[in-house]
Amino acid sequence: MAGLYFEEFSVGMSFKHDLTRTVTEMDNMMFSMMTMNPQPLHIDTHYAAKSEFGQPLVNSLFTLGLMIGISVSDTTLRTTIANLGMKEVGFPKPVFQGDTLRVETEVISVRSSVSRPNAGIVGFRHVAWNQRDEKVAVCERAAFMKRKPV
Repeated sequence: MAGLYFEEFSVGMSFKHDLTRTVTEMDNMMFSMMTMNPQPLHIDTHYAAKSEFGQPLVNSLFTLGLMIGISVSDTTLRTTIANLGMKEVGFPKPVFQGDTLRVETEVISVRSSVSRPNAGIVGFRHVAWNQRDEKVAVCERAAFMKRKPV
């Protein structure tokens, strides 16, 4: 499925993405190692067991990437030019190995590009929830989007 073009977005549109994903120990370990993050809260089960969480925490940057990635099929697949930035990123609850995440997205802004007439900027607010319906991640993202081909 292709994403939407700039003209197809409007403020207030919302998406409850069908795709969900269970986070595994391997996801957490590989992502932490690939990004050279040796934080024992992510990669050392025995160390993490002694923490206030009692188990390894999933790397928050993995959670952020997964949340945005889940949204791509419905929103920006093959229609985005680039991510322009993220703000208001937060992680209100921890994500643990074995949690299954679902994502909702709302369009919060739409504006034409001043410098590129073939593009526009769409603002998204992404929210991720775990299987217990706890909010685990939030982010506002600006995406540089293609206009429909003429």
